[in-house]
Amino acid sequence: MHPYLFELASLMAIFSFAIVSPGADLAMVMRQSIVHGRRSAVITSFGIGTSLMFHVTYTILGLGLIISQSIYLFNIVKWCGVAYLIYIGIKALRAGKTDMTVPAADAEGAHKEQSALKAFGLGFAANALNPKPVFFFLSIFSTVVSAHTPIPVKFGYGLVMACCLILWFVGVSLFMTTPKMRSTFSRMSQWIDRASGLVFIALGLKLATEKAA
Repeated sequence: MHPYLFELASLMAIFSFAIVSPGADLAMVMRQSIVHGRRSAVITSFGIGTSLMFHVTYTILGLGLIISQSIYLFNIVKWCGVAYLIYIGIKALRAGKTDMTVPAADAEGAHKEQSALKAFGLGFAANALNPKPVFFFLSIFSTVVSAHTPIPVKFGYGLVMACCLILWFVGVSLFMTTPKMRSTFSRMSQWIDRASGLVFIALGLKLATEKAA
């Protein structure tokens, strides 16, 4: 397998667990769909996906600056990334079941009109201002992607991830906002978190045993 394809596959394997894990973005899209309608939820999904490229951009450029200054600084960042992956893995293993139901007050006002700009901005701002993606992308890019991978290729990775994120949340908007699907996802949330936790911890331990670059 081409090394770039292997890197992309590794990134997507980690990212796929991250995007399906219950969190603020998922809750927002589901609420948007129920309160303002699926159109607003889909637009919000595009806002979240676009915001992901914002995180990817400064992560790639920031890592590039660190690498150009010192490989030792890069390895420090890499080990911090390993520690963070293990941390979020343990946190995911300890997480309980997530309730994805929408409060009655929200449900009563379902399908309130919302402009496209507001729906997009809501998704973009919520993700852009969330500190968690900062550490997450810094971790996975510094640990999975080679320091020698060209910047255009790294941006290509980010674009693929952003598209997958949008597709996931559009799917949430269209198919996972019925009471039955929300109930099913709530029951599965703890097992999704556990699977995610094992993946992140395994990745962290694997990287911890590898020889520093």
